[in-house]
Amino acid sequence: MAATIESKPAPAKAAPITDEVAAFVVQTRAADIAKDVAHLGKRSVLDGIGLALAGAASQCGHIAQRYLANLGIAADEGSTVIGTPLRLPARFAAFANGLAIHADDYDDTQLAVAKDRVYGLLTHPTAPALPPVLALAERGRRSGADMMLAYQVGVEVECKVAEAIMPRHYQHGFHSTATCGSIGAAAGAAKLLGLDRDATRRALSIGATQAGGLRENFGTMTKPFHAGRACENGVVAAEIAALGFTASPNGLEADRGFFRAAGGGFDPGAIEGKLGKPWTFHFPGVSIKPHPSGSLTHPGMAVMMELIRKHDIKPQQVRRVAVGTNHNMPNALIHHRPKNELQAKFSMEFCMAILLLERKGGLEQFTDEVVNRADVQALIEKVNFGVHAEAEAAGFDKMTTIIEIELTDGKVIKGRADFGKGSPANPMTDDELAEKFRQCASWAKFSREKTEAVLGLLWKIDQLADVNELTKLLRV
Repeated sequence: MAATIESKPAPAKAAPITDEVAAFVVQTRAADIAKDVAHLGKRSVLDGIGLALAGAASQCGHIAQRYLANLGIAADEGSTVIGTPLRLPARFAAFANGLAIHADDYDDTQLAVAKDRVYGLLTHPTAPALPPVLALAERGRRSGADMMLAYQVGVEVECKVAEAIMPRHYQHGFHSTATCGSIGAAAGAAKLLGLDRDATRRALSIGATQAGGLRENFGTMTKPFHAGRACENGVVAAEIAALGFTASPNGLEADRGFFRAAGGGFDPGAIEGKLGKPWTFHFPGVSIKPHPSGSLTHPGMAVMMELIRKHDIKPQQVRRVAVGTNHNMPNALIHHRPKNELQAKFSMEFCMAILLLERKGGLEQFTDEVVNRADVQALIEKVNFGVHAEAEAAGFDKMTTIIEIELTDGKVIKGRADFGKGSPANPMTDDELAEKFRQCASWAKFSREKTEAVLGLLWKIDQLADVNELTKLLRV
């Protein structure tokens, strides 16, 4: 007797998310962006340009520049590699600038809506979204308003894709700035180039198929490389889609598409009907960093600075420091005994020690020389970092950090924070942001006169008739 094969119902078809995203990209107009969202976007662009200047002076920035210069493609008329004399085809300029923005891990960070999103940190929105549209706008002599619209679209797509994919994506090792950033970069580039809905769908799929980047590389030069490649992916995706290159029309939601392959699925409710409703810049918001280290260190750094100032704590008074968080945070802050500046950016122990020693944590503190100082290494040994039940219970949408400092006289001082300075709950002012820009420009050895000229243009970037007014000042 022949065996019968039990038929199973076909899985429910996913909604055409790729098409919905493409429609959002094509149909969004500047008038759809509220004034508060426009200003918040301008703040992140200003921040990103400053970070590109500082990052161009980093070791990984110099290596990338040498690599690109050796390709023999530099030209008098190309897109600007910020903080250098190089002008290159848009894809390579975008790569270099994305890498530079992320080089010091000083760039803005997306917050989360859902409580199961890993510790409320999803992507660094500006590093993948800004360089593609800046490079293409410079090449096409487009207005600042055109560029800002494309940037806003890119950030929104990047963040909503990151919000929708299952948390497994990040927990199991993908770096969402690299992966979701590649899709956001494609969206922004498609908008800037004026692609129609069909071409934009294909660009999104091409961006998604290039998406990659592993968290194992945190604390190395490959982490900012992720952001650079996401930028380049976006430019390539949009440019070849514009030429008719074919791709799946549903590369995000298909059974073999991005969401399923890279995350095991997604939450349709986090993206369907949610693009621009509300804009991520409006809610849950984007944090701008006051320190060049992983965002997960920032609540702890804010608490530590508050306690140091309030109690006038001297490093020689400290017997031990205990730092407790939810269990996901030590999975990213993996360098407990750092030996270089890149590892220090992902070391809660270093961040606590340097604040106790110097009462500040800026670019000048995150250097190999400082990390390996005897007093720094000795104090790092006194810091214990692990999981705290109270922080675990607070939910992963927060970065709850609980600090306990025991002094040599037996006194114990405690503090707690869910978010750090620069978060939407405690934002940097425009003046504080401008001062951070000045510090980054100084790090890149920009003159004060040139720095102030660039700042002036950035605050009115949406009024520029041609973004070349800005980019010509960003070359050295």
